[in-house]
Amino acid sequence: MIAWEESGTGPAIVFVHGITEDRYAWHSVVPYLEDGFRCVRLDLRGHGDSDDADDYGAFALAEDVATVVAEAGIDEPPLVVGHSLGGFVVTAYAASAPVRGVVNVDQPLQLDGFVEALQSIAPQLRGPEFHQMFDAIAEGLGVEALNDDDRAWADEKHLAARQEVVLGTWSTLLDSRSDEIAALIEPVLRSISAPYLAVHGSDPGPEYVAWLERLIPGATVEVWDGDAHYPHMVEPNRFAERLRAFSSP
Repeated sequence: MIAWEESGTGPAIVFVHGITEDRYAWHSVVPYLEDGFRCVRLDLRGHGDSDDADDYGAFALAEDVATVVAEAGIDEPPLVVGHSLGGFVVTAYAASAPVRGVVNVDQPLQLDGFVEALQSIAPQLRGPEFHQMFDAIAEGLGVEALNDDDRAWADEKHLAARQEVVLGTWSTLLDSRSDEIAALIEPVLRSISAPYLAVHGSDPGPEYVAWLERLIPGATVEVWDGDAHYPHMVEPNRFAERLRAFSSP
């Protein structure tokens, strides 16, 4: 069972959270959109109120989006919005399902550096030092940019990270070479024809922007300096207005 909820009326927006988090991630954005959009938020498998599963890979997680779109009876292509891991999930979903647009919040898709860092601590992640290692990764996400309540939520979720879910989600990154991972990701990006917006809280660099625009022609990359890993929570009103503008024909 994939847990989800909705509010508002109008064209559908489906929101997907990051690793170890849940649909609360969108609590401050949705109130700015409910007057004109049907806002659907879900908990990925193994997160929040959703059931566990055998497969936590990103492509399997994209099936959770498909499940919710079907259960919610969303007949027209939705706008799909994902933060962090959710950014890859909605990207994967858009590669195989009709959408009217994709918004990726602070999830770089060129993963060489991240893969190298993860693989350097793979034995600790797979052993009893998991929480120490994951906490160190989470500390680098810039939660200090959040307000007190949202930071407490993020800290709680990261501290409660489940080893089997995190390792299941990162299994391909931990077990594959960077070129093998690129060979998986790049065809996904090339297959996306819908409008694509990437919002980053720190500059991913001109080489990354050029790489993404080459694979998804017409993709837009925006940098919201100072928002760290959570632009949608640091500036929810601005983020909602950006979704409104992006969703308009």
